[in-house]
Parts: sequence; structure tokens; C-alpha cells
Amino acid sequence: MRIGIPHMGNLYIPVKALFERLNIDYVIPPVNSQRTLSLGVKHSPEGLCIPFKLTLGNLIEAAELGADTLLMAGGYGICRLGYYAKIQEQIIRDLGYNCEMVQLGVSEQKLFGLLKVIKRLSNYAPWSRIISAFRFGLAKLNALDKIERVVQKVRPIERIKGKANWLFAKAIKAIDKADDYATLKRVQTDYIDQLNQVTKDNQAQPLIVGITGEFYVVLEPFSNLDVESELGKLGVEVRRMTFISEWTKFSLFLNPLGMNEKDRIHKAALPYLKRDIGGDGWESVGEKVLHAKEYDGLVHLAPFTCMPEITAQNIMPSTKENIPVLTILCDEQIAKAGVLTRLEAFVDLLECRRRKCNNK
Repeated sequence: MRIGIPHMGNLYIPVKALFERLNIDYVIPPVNSQRTLSLGVKHSPEGLCIPFKLTLGNLIEAAELGADTLLMAGGYGICRLGYYAKIQEQIIRDLGYNCEMVQLGVSEQKLFGLLKVIKRLSNYAPWSRIISAFRFGLAKLNALDKIERVVQKVRPIERIKGKANWLFAKAIKAIDKADDYATLKRVQTDYIDQLNQVTKDNQAQPLIVGITGEFYVVLEPFSNLDVESELGKLGVEVRRMTFISEWTKFSLFLNPLGMNEKDRIHKAALPYLKRDIGGDGWESVGEKVLHAKEYDGLVHLAPFTCMPEITAQNIMPSTKENIPVLTILCDEQIAKAGVLTRLEAFVDLLECRRRKCNNK
């Protein structure tokens, strides 16, 4: 059994750590590229969204590298994600690859459901080894997300543009190579220190823009043309709730301490949206309402044809919380120049709005 997985941000790094500790044979396809997208677009039904097309392209590339077992998220719910694995498996078989698709549906059994899949893939390794490997993967995931949060704060005020991104790229490689907790902790501390020592414009008062929207296009930079980095270059501090480490807390584990951030977002959305509409549409509306006083504006990322996010997009202008929202629909037709022009115009609008508020 050789396992292949699709990309989504830096998720492959904790997955690699898990597989290596359990001696699972795996292949990681190349990072998302124009070839990945072209493969997915060529073999997908036209009306499906960019998460489907990019993950299909990844899985085809994994099959080309010899993977015979492919992992894909799935489960029951309102979003079409639940159908991806079955459709993608049929497409890949039609292309001549004899691959089995293993669907990771965690919505019903949460953590135990995921661990059962890992046990099967590891040829039924002892539970102690599985839990140990899983914990180490989570530790890498947490380290990545902690460093990225610092990067988001440094980008808009760094004197030498690109320094934070350069350090983050080095940190990603170092975390990938770390093979024990002590090394991992040292890497995390070292790179956070380096980021804090980057020469900054301490007089700057950057705009604060929230990033919300569908999970995949928010987390996969290739799908959104690296919107976060581009906003950082424009002197904007990006904030987002969506981190994979946070998702694991809310989706895999029970919350004995009461209401978590996701619950607060759902509650905030209730005056405008009474129930889950699939995907992350409920969260998109709630995040605008909950954080309107903290953000200067909101960038809403959505796959083209995504019904939950289209619903959220149409609700947002009707909320009494009056902050500007820029919706960017992501698909294979999106162009860098067009996105940059829209971001620059949006940032100009936010700066004018802040000046106007300060002069009152």
C-alpha cells in the first residue's frame, strides 16, 4: 500500500510526520502548480469548484508517482464535499489508475473515526504507536500555525518587504525536518525570535483586514493567488480564524469548557442566518458580525459555484455591522493582475474610511 494525499496549505508536513512514525509508505505530490490545476480542470465536470479540481489534480499526480491508495476528506453534510471522493475515484479509475479511495469522514465519529482510518492504513499498528504518532503530527501542526500568526503581524510593518515570508519558508522546512519534540520546540522558539527581531516600522498603524470564507481556498495560497501575502505587501495586517490546528480542536475533540470561537461565530450570525447552510457559509456571516469592531474590512474568499458562500455573500451587505467586504471568487479563470487591482482599490477605500472616521 502506497498512500497519496492532496495538498492544502502546509497540512502535508504533520501528515508526513504521522506516516513516518508509523512506517506507512506514502508519496506527496508536488506543491500545487499550473500543471496541477490543468489536470484537475481537464478531467473535472465544468461546474465543480476549484477545491475539487485542485485536489483531483493532486491525486492524479500522486497516482503518477505510484500511489495505489488515495486519501480524501469527505463525510455527511450539506456541502458537495461529501461527494468528492466517490466522483474523484471514478475519474481516476477511468484514467487507468487502479487506486482505492479512502474517505476521511470525521463528522460522525470525530477523533475516533480518524484514528480508525489511521489504524487501518498502518496495517493495524498498536494504539499506543498510533496515538503517539498522531500527537507528534499535531505538535508540528501547532508549531506551523503559531509561527504563521507571527508572520501575519510582521508582514505589514517590516522594513524589508519579503523578510517575514523568507523566514516562514525556512521555518516550514525546519519543522518538516524536526524528528523529536525538543528539536521542534527549539525550531518554533528560534523562528519566532527571528521574526520578532525583523526591522520594523514602529510608527506604522496597519489596517486590519479579516480573511474569511470557504476552508480550502482560505488555507491553500495557490487557489487564492496568495492574497494574505499580497495584503501584507500593501501594509495590511491579516487576521483569520481558519487554522487547521483550530479546526482540529473544534471538529475532532469535545469542548468541555463551554462555548468556543466557532460557537460564538454561529451565535453572532443568528440574526441573519438561523442554521448551517453547508461548507463555511454560516461562519462567513458570523465572522463579519462578531469582529466588525476589530477589523477595518473583510476579504471573503469563495470558490466559484459554491452555494454556501454565495448565500453568505448576499447576506453580508444586509447586516447592521457596517464594514466593507471584498468577495473574491476563486476559479481557474482568476488572474493575478485582476486580484491585485481589486486589493489595491479595497485598501485605498479602507484608508480613506479610516481617515474619515479619525477626523470626526
